[in-house]
Amino acid sequence: CMIEVPVFAMHYDPEYFPDPHAFVPERFSAENVAFIRPYTYLPFGAGPRNCIGMRFALQAVKLCILHSVHSVEFVRTEKTKVPLEFCKGFGILSAKDVTVGIRERPQ
Repeated sequence: CMIEVPVFAMHYDPEYFPDPHAFVPERFSAENVAFIRPYTYLPFGAGPRNCIGMRFALQAVKLCILHSVHSVEFVRTEKTKVPLEFCKGFGILSAKDVTVGIRERPQ
């Protein structure tokens, strides 16, 4: 007999994560991470038998980001308003209406 935790269902449960289908990276900011109930976000499981590949996966993602930053340039597009307009967030000042383009770095 095998008992499993329905991790996918928990990650998309509005009781734990409001608007679960929206991309909201601020959910995991230092200010908001305290509001996530323990053991409701389990991308790699938890406890002594969590995913053996967790550290490898996190290092692979970091390496992909490093490679992307090294091989492309992030540039402002015409859609970005100049001068930038800022809005105050929760402990953060962020720019409004910024559109970033990506182009290959010259060799």
